[in-house]
Amino acid sequence: MGRSPFTLAAAVTAALPGADVTGARALTADGDSRFDSAVATLADGRELAIRVAEDDEAARELAAEALALRALTAGARAMLPFKAPEYVGETRLGDAPALVTELLPGFQIEAALVPPGRGAAESMGTAIAALHALPTSVVRGAGLLTRTAQESRDELARLVDTAASTGRVPARLTVRWREAMADDDLWRFEASVVMGGVQASSFVFDDDSERGPAVTGLLGWHALSVGDPAVDLSWLSTAPDAAADVLAAYARASDRVLDGALEVRARLLAELEFARWLVHGDSLRRPDIVDDAAALLEALADGLRSDDLRVISSRQDGVDSAMDALDRVPAPAAAGADTSMQTDAYRPGELWHEDADGTETSDLTDAASDAARRAQIGGLETEDLSGVRTVSDHADREGAGREHAGNSGGSTRQDARRDGDDVASASPEDEAQRAARAALQRWKSSDSE
Repeated sequence: MGRSPFTLAAAVTAALPGADVTGARALTADGDSRFDSAVATLADGRELAIRVAEDDEAARELAAEALALRALTAGARAMLPFKAPEYVGETRLGDAPALVTELLPGFQIEAALVPPGRGAAESMGTAIAALHALPTSVVRGAGLLTRTAQESRDELARLVDTAASTGRVPARLTVRWREAMADDDLWRFEASVVMGGVQASSFVFDDDSERGPAVTGLLGWHALSVGDPAVDLSWLSTAPDAAADVLAAYARASDRVLDGALEVRARLLAELEFARWLVHGDSLRRPDIVDDAAALLEALADGLRSDDLRVISSRQDGVDSAMDALDRVPAPAAAGADTSMQTDAYRPGELWHEDADGTETSDLTDAASDAARRAQIGGLETEDLSGVRTVSDHADREGAGREHAGNSGGSTRQDARRDGDDVASASPEDEAQRAARAALQRWKSSDSE
């Protein structure tokens, strides 16, 4: 940090006249170097976060977030099952703009560590669905950006063309993406209120002793707009274990007919973050960024299974190695939430506990009994983007698409299905217990590596 927490905390009084600041500390996870940030404690016990922009782009982001948070009226906030930071005020430190907001307490979970089943994954899906259910008037009334399905499609098509014009995009990817842009069935969706790129770090959790981690807040509202719902689900490419359960919970909580191509567009948008990084580097005339983006694109192309335009055939193989590299794409290229409000770390083992009789139990859902429902709403396993129609058209591919040789963590649904075959005569409760135990053993083995 360029400025001390005490300097930043003192500026809070300029944004909130009369505030009695009694303490200051650094944010526990200073996740974005574009901001100086700190926590100010007030005499009444409230804690406020202050962020100061370090460059012009960060300044624009702070201004956009301030506008978005003010757009979330009391009525809009009452419709959400979680909290958004309250706007407190704005000020300046020298020439740099600063934004003061309420600090949301809780912890965050890295995408790769989000477990499947009841708890974090289902709560995340429900939270995104609630966000997408907000009236579009919330955004339109504040004068924020709105995009129709066609406008979203056109914008991405321009991105593909711009990236291709650099000469650093593998031909396989250019063809793949342009065919996706030309497929009308991919772009028949109803625009909704979106955050413009939810990430795993956007979610703030509280741990419930019975339900497990539950979403209590969402961070990073600077891209609030009306647009493609898939943009807030593209992060699932980096959370393969939890993706199906997040999507299933999203579908159950959604108040609209599920878009059959939603998952495919989400995966496409995740891939196009590499193209954004390339275009960003090219516009700045930064050979180091261009070379890095080109290497990521080569890795993505190498991960494809054929020369045809194909979507990822399963959630844990295919181009996973390239998707893992999304973590390397800096903030300007990938829209996401500021992680600087993180207050704790997440440990998967904390979701498991021992009952009085010594048996291990978990907060995972009954994967065996839920598999059929997810096959209809979250199991899109088609290979070809241009062949997408509806989820139900491809539900019968789910079983084959998931029986792959994945990482040592494996799939909870696979474990549950395998246990069900072995104990066909057992009660549903027994099947669920065996499925959870099997998942635990595989998860522990993976977590220890």
